Amino acid sequence: MSDNPPLKAAIIPVTPLQQNCTLLWCTATMRGAFVDPGGDLDKLKAAAADAKVTIEKILLTHGHIDHAGSAGLLAEELGIPIEGPHKDDIYWIERLPEDGARYGITGHSFTPDRWLEDGDTVSVGELTLDVRHCPGHTPGHVVFHHPPSRLAMVGDVLFKGSVGRWDFVHGNQQDLIRSITERLWPMGLDTAFVPGHGPMSTFGHERQTNPYVNDQAIASA
Repeated sequence: MSDNPPLKAAIIPVTPLQQNCTLLWCTATMRGAFVDPGGDLDKLKAAAADAKVTIEKILLTHGHIDHAGSAGLLAEELGIPIEGPHKDDIYWIERLPEDGARYGITGHSFTPDRWLEDGDTVSVGELTLDVRHCPGHTPGHVVFHHPPSRLAMVGDVLFKGSVGRWDFVHGNQQDLIRSITERLWPMGLDTAFVPGHGPMSTFGHERQTNPYVNDQAIASA
């Protein structure tokens, strides 16, 4: 990227599950969004203040507690909308208080201001991000992609060296593999991605080396 790219991002791990919340912002307007602010809100607000970013919305990849547990509280406090995930994750959003008690994480149910569909776009400042519906880990999981930056926020669909769990309620292994191979790979093998947990990688690296979804594994499945 150039010295002054249109999009900048910082990864801020939150909750005891060390979920990667992404603070992303438009450098032209210094307006930004949190992707998956699952908890540790004071830490997140401090990061935005340090970067001199004005948060204008929350984007959610899916409804699991470590990604969405505190999203409603932050939206209420800042007076900003929540966009995402896909409506098929309403099951998980409705049970956030129950899951919060189970994991010792704040869990607050809410209704997103906008459910997202495959092919939608979301705006952050002057940026436009593409939305892809990528079910499998959860039925309503979405991924956010900024093609000019060759960057995607993929939640728990794909990790460096692994893939998202599919053994939760409403998870589906075939859907997950299809989401990765048919919706992530076409974004470009040089595209870097922020996973829901752990280090970043690129789609090209995972397509070559990831034991779950490399070309050899897919061909022999």
